[in-house]
Formats: sequence, structure tokens, C-alpha cells
Amino acid sequence: MEPNDARTILDEELTRGLELIGGSATLDDLERAKVVALGRKGRFAEVQRALGSFEHEDKVALGQRANAVRTELQRAFDERRDELHRAAEDALLDADGVDITLPGRRPRPGSLHPLAIVERRIIEVFTRMGYRVVEGPEIEDEWHNFEALNIPPDHPARTMKDSLYVGVPGLLLRTETSAAQIRTMESQDPPIHVVCPGRVFRQETPDATHLPVFHQVECLAVDEGISFADLKGTLEAFAREMFGGDRRVRLNPDYFPFVEPGAQVAVSCFICDGVGCRTCGNGWIELLGAGMVHPKVLENCGYDSERYTGFAFGLGIERVAMVQYGVADMRLFVEGDVRFLSQFQGAA
Repeated sequence: MEPNDARTILDEELTRGLELIGGSATLDDLERAKVVALGRKGRFAEVQRALGSFEHEDKVALGQRANAVRTELQRAFDERRDELHRAAEDALLDADGVDITLPGRRPRPGSLHPLAIVERRIIEVFTRMGYRVVEGPEIEDEWHNFEALNIPPDHPARTMKDSLYVGVPGLLLRTETSAAQIRTMESQDPPIHVVCPGRVFRQETPDATHLPVFHQVECLAVDEGISFADLKGTLEAFAREMFGGDRRVRLNPDYFPFVEPGAQVAVSCFICDGVGCRTCGNGWIELLGAGMVHPKVLENCGYDSERYTGFAFGLGIERVAMVQYGVADMRLFVEGDVRFLSQFQGAA
């Protein structure tokens, strides 16, 4: 190779290398262009290998020119690489960009469970009347759950067919929240005005109107001079607050071991106003059991039954919710179907 040929090759490789580098659209293309322009198998490398065969003056001149060509190609390579990196980053940012002019996507609001909504409303009604909320353990002893409530040992409710006993003798899952009323009367003197909400447990086969685990709110008032008229007035006030100002209350005689006299309470239907419809049948909706606290229950708690009287009643929250929301099957409240539960958003 002659010195003049070497100079020509260097000029041609500079021009060609700059074109290849400038025309590279990707980083991979740019690496391939660098290999072609400056790689060991390229024409530029041939000139470098031939420098040793030239005269001193040609060797120096060609060596300087070769260094200048390499520097120029490396500079072009670095600039193009930086440009491609910036373009890749800009494309990534554009892909992840957020259009702040678009309307926001609001998360779907949650809501309280319908039973929690009804329980809160019931408790709110009674606390406005001056009652306070008390709670008790879900695992009870037979004294508080049965005996103190005047339920004798041979009562059917105390058998394994109706109650759920735990592994410790004499303990069971409470069958009603009345046990919390007994604990309250044992711990303080009258006057007493309390409501006792909570879960209760019974040996029930689930169907449209029964569950083995359900919720109750029990009400208890004990003081001097409390009469059946106070019970009826309280029930009427509660019915008006829960179901509307025109509701009427009907009490039919009934038997419960812990009250005397006892009554089954119904409210006039809030759909047909007592005329009779598909929901109520005869114009009345059975709601709860109530009565005057049995003197023996008062004596079991250390009260003087000659001096103090009281009334008590208890209602199932599921039953109130069924009436209030027109739900035909109690099992819907515990199945966890989001389609059902989402209907109560904003009901609280």
C-alpha cells in the first residue's frame, strides 16, 4: 500500500463512518456502524497495520491523520449515542405520561354492612331516649344464660339440640344477649336503662328466616314504678323512629320464662299501613317479644321485687333489616355477595 493510497482510504473511511454513524436509528445500528468504521477487519485498521512499512516522514504524517480520523469518528459516535439514549428516555416518558386533563378515576366507595347500619340506627334510637349500651361475653355460663333468667333445667332450650356448648362443662355460646342484662343488674343498683347488642348462637338449620348465628339488641329498664304502659310507650316510640311516624304497635299475650306478663309485639305494616299486603299478610309485622321482668329474675340479681319493677324486650337485627329493606331471605345478609351488599352504599 502506497502512502497516497493510505491517505485516500482514511478520507473515505471518515466520510463513510460519519454517514453510517449519523444514519443509525438504534443503539444496535450504532454499534454495527462503529465496527464497520473502526473495527479490526475494516479498511481503517488496514491502514494502521501498514504504517510500519512507510518512511519515517510518511509514517508520522499518516499516523497523525489516522489519529484525527479516529478521534472524529469517536466524537460522532459518542454524540449519536447520547442522542439515541435521550430519544429512548423521551419515548419511555411519553408512554408513561399522564394526561392531567382527563377526569379522575374515583375508587368505588365502600359501605357499612346492612346489619351494621340497622344496629347503629336501633342503638341511636335508644340512646336518644337515655339508654346506655352494655356488652357481655359471647361464651356464657349457664347461670347468666339460663338460670338467672328463670329458665329451668328441664327447659328444651337448654338441651344440646338447641344450645351450643363448648368444651368446658357449664359453658356455652350465649343464646341471647339477655345474659348481659343479668350481669348489669348484678353489678349495680337501679335505676337501669340499657340496651345490649351482640351476636348470639343457636342450633338452627339456615333457611329464609333462621340462622345459627345472628344478632340481637335487648332492652332493659328497671326502676321504681315502671309499668306495662311504659313498655308500650317505649315500643311505640321505637317503632315510629325506625319505621315511620304513623306506625302503630300491637301486643298479643305470649309466654317467655323471664317476663310476666309477656307479649308478642307487632307493628303496623309500613307498606300498606295496616290494610294487608303481600309483605305482611294481615296488616301487621311480627317484630319482637317483650314483657315485664319476672319478679324471680329481679330476685336472682339481688333486687327487691316488691320495690322495683321493670320491662325487657329483644329484637333480632336481621328481622328488622328484612322488614326495613324488603329482603325476603335472611341468608342474603351473610353470604357476602357484593352485588347484594353494594345496594346499601350511602344507606348509613
